[in-house]
Amino acid sequence: MEMPRLVAFMDPSNILIAGVGGIGCAWAHQAHQKCLGSAHLVLIDADDTSFQTGEDVHILRLGHALDSVGCAALPPLAEQRMRGLSTLTNQLLQETELVVLLTGLGGGVGTGAAHEFARQARQSGAIVLAVAGLPFECQTTRMDIASEGLDRLEQTAHVTVRLSLDRLARQTRERGQLWQMGAEWIEDLVDGLVRTLMRMGLINLDLMDLRAIVDRSGEATMLVGVGRPDNPKGILEAALKAPLAAMDVGGAKGCLIQVEGGMGMTIGQVDAVADLFTSALDADAQVILGARVSEDLVDTIRVVTLLAGIRPS
Repeated sequence: MEMPRLVAFMDPSNILIAGVGGIGCAWAHQAHQKCLGSAHLVLIDADDTSFQTGEDVHILRLGHALDSVGCAALPPLAEQRMRGLSTLTNQLLQETELVVLLTGLGGGVGTGAAHEFARQARQSGAIVLAVAGLPFECQTTRMDIASEGLDRLEQTAHVTVRLSLDRLARQTRERGQLWQMGAEWIEDLVDGLVRTLMRMGLINLDLMDLRAIVDRSGEATMLVGVGRPDNPKGILEAALKAPLAAMDVGGAKGCLIQVEGGMGMTIGQVDAVADLFTSALDADAQVILGARVSEDLVDTIRVVTLLAGIRPS
């Protein structure tokens, strides 16, 4: 694992959480609430009901407010309207170094506008990490629409995490929640990423470390696991139960891993968790480790992992 070095921490204005489409806006708003003050938020949709107001919140409406024509099932229209907002997005992205993009695919806005916003963000020089919700397996028409949008998003974003709505719905039903609001996994992932780049830790990570991993060729994904400090295996199992579409991460060539725990977390616990999370990687994989003590994580360890250089399945 690579040794710690002197790092420069990011300003909140350098991190942007972007929600595209109805479900993407809902997820983004919830994630932004969890890490309020540490990132900006932009909500992008053709439907005003998706928009929230508040500090550090920006709104990009795809179409005029008086225009009754939305973008449902019309990805080309959403893409065209997103491209037409490039002047505004360029201003928004001027100081942005990291974009965490949340969207659902299979409809008009997410499928058409998400990859175009990702393209504009990447063109501005930002790292783009996307989480894309895939339609329910029974929605064959929406799945066909989503397929093209997913391909284009994966070509533009540095990392695209495929979120399975089937798995998400199953897990949220077990907790007695509506699947649309079952975004704890997304909130933990986004909050963990933001903390990784914003706060001083025992072993620090920065944007250069992130770039070193995401620039590797091959597929990439992200995992988050939460559990007790004395049960590293349970933390790994929690990460592997994430509502992600199936992907074999064994043999990944690059790994950025952030271990965050409460005041009593020890270096031995960090090592034990890191060893488990990296055991399935390629023998020559580049592993960059970060660790932080956070007072709000009482008797808890949270691990955020970004894996890259994964062989296509």
